[in-house]
Amino acid sequence: MGERLLERESALAEVRRATDDARDRRGSLVLLHGEAGIGKSAVVAAIRAEPPQGFRVLVGACDAMSTPRTLGPFRDLATGAAELVAGPLADALREADREAVFAALIEEFRDHPTVLVVEDAHWADEATLDVVRFLARRIDVLPVVFVVTYRDELERDHPLSQVLGDIGHGANVHRVALPRLTPSAVAALTAERGLDAARIYDVTGGNPYFVSELVASAGGPAVPPTVVEAVTGRLRRLDVETQAQVELLATIPFAVGPDLLARLVPAGVGALRSAEEAGILVVTPGGVGFRHELTRHAVLDALAAARRIQLERRVLAALEADAASGIDVDPGRLVHHAVEAGDVDAIVRHAPNAGADAAASGAHRQAVAHYAAALEHPDRFDPARLATLLERSAVEQYTVGGGPAAVARQEQALELRRALGDPIALGAGLRWLSRFAWFAGDRAGAERAASEASAVLEHAGDTGLYAMALSNESQLAMLAHDVDTTVELATRAIELAEAVDDPGTLSHALNNLGTALMFQGRGGEAELLRAAAVALERGDMENAARAHINIVWSYLDDFRLDEAERELSRAMDLTERAEFLGLLTYQRMEEGRLLLARARWEDALAAVDRPLESLPHARCVALTVAGTVGIRRGDPGAEAVLEEAAALADELAELQRTGPVAAARAESALLRGDVDAARAVATPAYEESRRLGARNLSAELAALLRRAGSAPPAEPGARHPFATEAWGDAGEAARRWRSLGCPYHEASALAQGGDDDLLAGLAIADRLGAAPLARMIRAELGRRGVRGVPRGPQEATRRNPEGLTDRQVDVLRLVETGLTNAQIAERLVLSVRTVDSHLQALFAKLGVTTRREAARRAVELGVATGAPGAVEDADHRTGARDLGTPPPRVR
Repeated sequence: MGERLLERESALAEVRRATDDARDRRGSLVLLHGEAGIGKSAVVAAIRAEPPQGFRVLVGACDAMSTPRTLGPFRDLATGAAELVAGPLADALREADREAVFAALIEEFRDHPTVLVVEDAHWADEATLDVVRFLARRIDVLPVVFVVTYRDELERDHPLSQVLGDIGHGANVHRVALPRLTPSAVAALTAERGLDAARIYDVTGGNPYFVSELVASAGGPAVPPTVVEAVTGRLRRLDVETQAQVELLATIPFAVGPDLLARLVPAGVGALRSAEEAGILVVTPGGVGFRHELTRHAVLDALAAARRIQLERRVLAALEADAASGIDVDPGRLVHHAVEAGDVDAIVRHAPNAGADAAASGAHRQAVAHYAAALEHPDRFDPARLATLLERSAVEQYTVGGGPAAVARQEQALELRRALGDPIALGAGLRWLSRFAWFAGDRAGAERAASEASAVLEHAGDTGLYAMALSNESQLAMLAHDVDTTVELATRAIELAEAVDDPGTLSHALNNLGTALMFQGRGGEAELLRAAAVALERGDMENAARAHINIVWSYLDDFRLDEAERELSRAMDLTERAEFLGLLTYQRMEEGRLLLARARWEDALAAVDRPLESLPHARCVALTVAGTVGIRRGDPGAEAVLEEAAALADELAELQRTGPVAAARAESALLRGDVDAARAVATPAYEESRRLGARNLSAELAALLRRAGSAPPAEPGARHPFATEAWGDAGEAARRWRSLGCPYHEASALAQGGDDDLLAGLAIADRLGAAPLARMIRAELGRRGVRGVPRGPQEATRRNPEGLTDRQVDVLRLVETGLTNAQIAERLVLSVRTVDSHLQALFAKLGVTTRREAARRAVELGVATGAPGAVEDADHRTGARDLGTPPPRVR
């Protein structure tokens, strides 16, 4: 196994166990992680050296480039001398056709037992992470062990952190953390050299790479004081020519293939023999690379700036020569070296192509970076070309959720378009500006741009673009709950789009029409589903995702929660694959609303807890959800959160924002007993919702006003439980809330009934930790003279063990019984994605990394079914409980 694999037997054993399962088409994901230099690559090398019987081993690496290569580790499997896959997958990877890549991956691995490794995923581009997510979710039906290696030092908002949150738990997911070496292992490594093992351990902390570097570089018993000095010291022992070649190769953050190596080192690999023998380089038939990325960095960091620039230019020239001779060179690599060399001409030549390549592959963050590199030199482009680059950059900024940046880019482009005098290009640009401005929270700016776009395009000669401008205006009207205008404009847009066979505009307009109809309870689902189907047929992921978002939002307004959850799970899969990060964030807000309705408060807060500074609409929803959770639990500062939400909603000036905030603030006033304040907040919002025909919102506000002593009529014909409350039938409302799975609303409705209803509502409020509502109910029971009112839970028993939510306790119990995520999802009537999210959260709270550890903790905490201290509940053991009322908390 070699020195570097000391104390790594368990990691290799985990992979071997996984291959045994994969033989039976029970594939798995192995997440191999640890600090830099901990031995991840050594474990992978050991797997390659001794492949499991009957398995091929495919390894692709992510590179430490300033802007990661698009689909880098997968493209490496299909290019150059190291070509390992062929046919449809190789073609799809070369063309960076992501949807084709998805389909070809399944075909490639369906009948080929494989250990597939993606190394250093912390450097991956978003298209690569998208493929990782795609494969990880389907691995359980493939004969594949998918090994992903990465460093632990990830920020919370790192793209890989988000992917790991989505895929990082499940019966077929194995987390393998590599520890540092023990003092005894360090002693074993240093014994033959007669070195001071204790000193080396103190200097390295047991990091295997650092240990091996110091041992290899030590002259006699002397140990270099740092790893950088160890590497450079070994380098300086080589002849001058070899040193120069190693320094040149150090500027290249990827394995150097035979073609490029031939240009950079004309004497061939033989000239690098001494560097290989010194343990600096690794030479294989497929090319040359450094023994470790830290070694490359040590060499690179020791270079003077002028020397490095000189070397970067040599590499750039060699890559361009390869490209000129017909060799496929990743444009991202060209841009990297052009930037490092400070070669503006080369940046201008290559960055636009790299941006287009990244965008086509779904690596939108990388596309933003490449376009930004090009646009740092606007004087190098003619006006038409510059306008196009600005527009493409704006679209990519919008795609990753950068609303204000998208607006700024698009406004720059429009200045050029006005001067160029092309009305079609100007109108198209104005329509995009309208969308970007709304996304950035500037409704007035969105309306101005939309109106001008329609005026410019009406007689410009492009019917499809004019139809899109009308649809854009209908979208703004829909977002403002102006249903009549929405229907009028969307209908016109649909007619024009069908006349010229423009499926993109047809989908967009159907989306607006369907959403508006759902606002008023006049159908609309058929239009929205057709909008999504039309968009998907042409690969228009944005319009498909938007259609699903609007369906889910309407379901949530109707409290059709089971339908909302099913649709949301499918929609999030679609949006993740398309990498529309702004829309995905909005779907997280929908998830927060769903969890709030089910009184799963910690989960709701987790769903909306993410950076939203550039997404004001999503941020307003997040603040409203968080503030509502806070007032229902009696959290300090909740009122301030709702005040912030109200201020932002007023800026956004749309009922879909102002109305829910008003409802939350009115509820807060009622909970603190201020009925005048509740009426003052709810009345204008209620009148506005009635005027605009927002039947669900008006029902909720009417119910709140009734609790405050007013009794306005609810929306005629509304099926909403809030409407039932507003009519005065709180008992029926409570029964309906229970059937919908909304325990907090059930308790609130029961609080308006007789003594028995009040006691039932109090039990629910106590169980949920809804202290303000519980206090109100106790006060009312006291006024009525009811005896024997429960005192309520003590603080020490109010929460589940380790701060787990009710649903997390449910999931933990079922994990302990050995059920898979799919079985748990079926038992609890949840999506598998939701179960994955619960597992991620409870693993973090319990401080465990495996299901086995979680099951053991379940027994220790008395949560496991039948364990000491567990709640004995026959329905709970079988899973046949009323989902509207969570199980009693463990005492």
